[in-house]
Amino acid sequence: MKILSSSGADQLQFVDSYFQREASSLLADTTDFFGNTCDDSSINTSLLPWERLADWIHCFCVVTFDLEIGQMIEEIYPSHVTLSEQDKTSICYLAFPDSNSGCMGDTQFHFRIRQNPVNGDVSTRSSQLCPPAYRTDSSYWWGFAYFRQVKDKNLRRGYFQKSLVIVTRLPFVELFQELMAVIAPEFFDKGSICLEISAKEIDQWPRPVPGIVLNLPLLGTLFQVTASPSFATSLTGSPSKTSNSLLRRRCLIATDVDLYSALAPLLPHLQMLWELLLCGEPLVVMATSPSICSHVVQALVNLIHPLQYCLDYRPFFTIHDSEFKEYTGRPSDPPPPVLLGVTNPFFAKALQHWPHIIRIGGEIPSSSAGLKIRATKSNLPGSSKLSECKPGVYTSYKSHLTRDKALLKLIAKGTQTRRPNQVQSALMRRHFLELTQSFIIPLERYFARLMPLQKSISPYKAVPGLSPFKAEEFLASVEHCGPQLTTGVKGDWTGLYRRFLRTPNFESWSNTRHQEANKKLRALQMEALSQSDMTSWLQGKREVEVVDMVLRLREKLNAALAEETLPVSPQTRLHLQGQLETVLQSLPEDLRSVLKAS
Repeated sequence: MKILSSSGADQLQFVDSYFQREASSLLADTTDFFGNTCDDSSINTSLLPWERLADWIHCFCVVTFDLEIGQMIEEIYPSHVTLSEQDKTSICYLAFPDSNSGCMGDTQFHFRIRQNPVNGDVSTRSSQLCPPAYRTDSSYWWGFAYFRQVKDKNLRRGYFQKSLVIVTRLPFVELFQELMAVIAPEFFDKGSICLEISAKEIDQWPRPVPGIVLNLPLLGTLFQVTASPSFATSLTGSPSKTSNSLLRRRCLIATDVDLYSALAPLLPHLQMLWELLLCGEPLVVMATSPSICSHVVQALVNLIHPLQYCLDYRPFFTIHDSEFKEYTGRPSDPPPPVLLGVTNPFFAKALQHWPHIIRIGGEIPSSSAGLKIRATKSNLPGSSKLSECKPGVYTSYKSHLTRDKALLKLIAKGTQTRRPNQVQSALMRRHFLELTQSFIIPLERYFARLMPLQKSISPYKAVPGLSPFKAEEFLASVEHCGPQLTTGVKGDWTGLYRRFLRTPNFESWSNTRHQEANKKLRALQMEALSQSDMTSWLQGKREVEVVDMVLRLREKLNAALAEETLPVSPQTRLHLQGQLETVLQSLPEDLRSVLKAS
């Protein structure tokens, strides 16, 4: 292959994006969560070329197949964009299906690759405002591919094969799939001029800020998008002044995934898979096309939201991936804790020693036939079963919880009544969101006990720290204060928590909660310092102590201004500024002048 050179609260608030909108309002214009619309008039002031484009995508890549060279990058647009050679190689291989299924016509799918090398932390303000599960990760690229394969007698191979890929850091699966469905057909029809026009339109878009429903026009379609389901709002309102009535209109949540169409054949086993995902178990999805495996993997990751799935996952993984040897290994080696989606039959043998394998045969069933395909589960994970290549869930895992049949009955009834896929997905999302929240609430409740009392926060001493998280102490509390208080699902919750506490998923949750708690404690101390009797404190203090207080006040003021996620009110900042002036006035004039000048 050759690459052508180219220039926290104790309780979690439940938010269900689907239940907050009605089908009758999908064609109406939108307002943001706070009743504001995105102001497009101020988005292009003092911007560098392609600066706004870079907020959304890194580049377009056109990948083609040469009979002598193989897969190669034909074009990168904009041409100034850089990608490492390893990244280019990965994109080349992942842009085409990696199976013998003969994907004729158009195929859409997406992939996720580890960036080589990692260029530090590139997270943005908008990313930090998103829930952890939807934040960008500077270690990974996302690729959204649109592959076309058609017969062409004029070509030596007899087929036209080409793929258009959007490379981005944003995990906005639904949005980019919708964008590709608009851009790619135009590209295959009109050529590279379509990429230039698309890039120029995207370069006029507002930044992807959570909490605002954004109007994003592209090639005659107006996408009305909210970037985070935590800020999902009813898509209703009066027509926007910036809207063009001639544009087709699409309303969507950028990070949504159609759970029902992806997971219908796995419905009887979803609660077990939910446990496997919580516990970070190795899991592979084997399908016949990249569109199926990438869809299923992404839907599985969404099952544990609002918890962040913190292990590596690849919606589409091939034998050419740089981590292929690392992730396949030898049969005697324990499988790595990753989630893979694969299509190449070679993986049936290479990964047969993995403890949990999902096989999906043929197309994912439609809403009318979703429950007719029943996944099978074997308690004996022998290779003889795998060699039959029958669809099913192959695992010897014993679930900690008893199966909740309420969801099965609910979805089965929807299938009988021809309930729309969107509603079926909403029901599934709500079920697992509530189940995950029931799982998180005891952790949140125990974590709240680790916070120091507010009366222990002194304006003149260091911020008190949290008490350590003691696993056994928490596990002992589960029997009386566990998820059984908020869900009807029964089983060995303590055993499930014991496994979860050893995973990166728990580590990430704990780190996030500690960061939030420390910011809250710092904010409470700033508030206490702003309301303290500074005049009384100054009495009898040595000059060096007063200077130290000046420096401390400045540091806190700077932190309050620099850290937008620090919960400090404008009134508190104003009072801190007043306290600083009071302290400065108590110093000799010469020293005061030096401190003001520094």
